[in-house]
Amino acid sequence: MEIKKVKGNTFYINTGMTYIPFYKINEEEIIMLDSGWAGGEQKGIDKLLEKNNFKVAGIICSHAHIDHIGNITHLKNKYDCIVAMSAYEALICSSLTNLKVYYSSQGMSYVREHLGHMVCKTDIMIWDNQDNVDVCGVKFKIFHTPGHSPAHICIITPDDVGYIGDALISYGVMRSAKMPYAFILTEDLKSKEKLYDLKCSKYIVAHRGMYNDIKNLIADNIDFYKNRATKVYDVIEDAMTMEEIMRTVIMKWKINVKTRYKYFVTEKMLRSYVEYLNDIGMIKIIMEDGFLKYIKGN
Repeated sequence: MEIKKVKGNTFYINTGMTYIPFYKINEEEIIMLDSGWAGGEQKGIDKLLEKNNFKVAGIICSHAHIDHIGNITHLKNKYDCIVAMSAYEALICSSLTNLKVYYSSQGMSYVREHLGHMVCKTDIMIWDNQDNVDVCGVKFKIFHTPGHSPAHICIITPDDVGYIGDALISYGVMRSAKMPYAFILTEDLKSKEKLYDLKCSKYIVAHRGMYNDIKNLIADNIDFYKNRATKVYDVIEDAMTMEEIMRTVIMKWKINVKTRYKYFVTEKMLRSYVEYLNDIGMIKIIMEDGFLKYIKGN
């Protein structure tokens, strides 16, 4: 892991898997934008912070996914830092029960064992009508981009650096991703269009992307997601259940699904594309033999 300067007091930690931005309040205190993945990044982040004598004074979260909020409780216990998050995402990770609502296809025992570390306390709620937030006396602009998660936000530092989080994926991810995730793809595409209105001097994409301009990246993201939706549409033949669509996608796209976790993730990703196709009228839902099935629309 290493620290890279972006502009002014804005830096990011390159974990090898993600870019985690932070803003230096002074030589000792920092405000992190997201906290990283506990399973693969916690030890490295701890060592890097200690090596540079940094104390985490605050954390602003882009959204409540495991690779973005995984270390919040750990860092809060260690540094007693302030946590800010969009209100709905804060509610999701406020208890095991609420996590179970979001991860509805997974049993409570699974949520407790594998996702329980995501439960965290939010000190500052960021509401839908709020375009800035003050954390530790530092004002950050907020740009709302729901879709990838229910209430995903982009965060702009005082140095005019925009942290895009997962509202966009980098070109590196596009080269390797078979089915990038969106909670509600219809809304995610609208938020990607909204990003044309965001004017920053530099942009950081969570999964290893740094850009001076994102216009082309926005257009290419929209095309990429729509192309993946079309590929899902192409596998639907006659009337198929979600399970049948998933089995066909896994086989044709050669997706390696060998664990219960990978199954849940793949099903959650695929469902957003199927729902999007239904939203835009390319497929329809019917009842047949007591099962919900999907057919191509007119």
